[in-house]
Amino acid sequence: MNIKKCNLCPHNCNIDRESKLGRCKATDKAKIALSSLHFYEEPCISGENGSGTVFFSNCNLKCVYCQNYEISSKGFGQEVGIESLAQIFINQQNNNANNINLVSPTIYAYQIKQAIILARENGLKIPIIYNTSGYERVETLKELDGYIDIYLPDFKYASNELGEKYSGVKNYFDYCLPAIKEMYRQVGSPKINKNGIIEKGLIIRHLILPNNIDNTKKVIKLIKENFPNDVYVSVMAQYFPAGNAKNIPELSRKISQDEYKEVEDYIYELNIENGYMQDLGEHEEEYVPNFNLAGII
Repeated sequence: MNIKKCNLCPHNCNIDRESKLGRCKATDKAKIALSSLHFYEEPCISGENGSGTVFFSNCNLKCVYCQNYEISSKGFGQEVGIESLAQIFINQQNNNANNINLVSPTIYAYQIKQAIILARENGLKIPIIYNTSGYERVETLKELDGYIDIYLPDFKYASNELGEKYSGVKNYFDYCLPAIKEMYRQVGSPKINKNGIIEKGLIIRHLILPNNIDNTKKVIKLIKENFPNDVYVSVMAQYFPAGNAKNIPELSRKISQDEYKEVEDYIYELNIENGYMQDLGEHEEEYVPNFNLAGII
């Protein structure tokens, strides 16, 4: 990994991030909007103690419906060095977090790896979660082999067309499926301890989008066809029209009860054995954290 000729993600900008900004707008330092205990992840991640989340600013996707658009698109956050990032990890462990949960880490993979090395030298023992959009280069993921315990990728789209339409990239599917296969090669299926907390393994997430149930079905089928049945699938129903989605007719509402039921029935039809299907609620906006720079050194 080299941020002086940055090709960490599929954009392959090949720029020196010390002097120039690429598509993601990230510099040579990691930028963070919040570090806190988070209790809204999957039960095996949050548990009772919470997940030690680190929300990174900027992103290599431009999802029109991003619930974290304040930090992903607007870039709100504070830059930190490797030593500070390592100390943030240690602080989360001291807060009794189950794990370190790196949210949108892709563009900071280099800094994250160095911080993990330093933090482990200083006593970090809890698992590291790589919580990603799925838009990853296999080559970068291979550089993280042995440093990441749990991969938590989104599998957003079963086609490049939807990736371009909703996330601003022409090749999402081309990169996503091979990337998730590499994640599985590294960590395998989930290993859950006696307290019900994941210690290692792959959990594949998918967010249901309104008026796009066929896409959800195709994604679930691709997971069924490409991974063992003991891999966990987490189907999320928390969509609400954030960012620019309010101005896009097919994305301007939450998913309906009928759409939810159709996806639920399909999961049973395919005999997906392990994972979660999030309940359809009324206050999905509550899942969005308050990005107030808390926990940043």
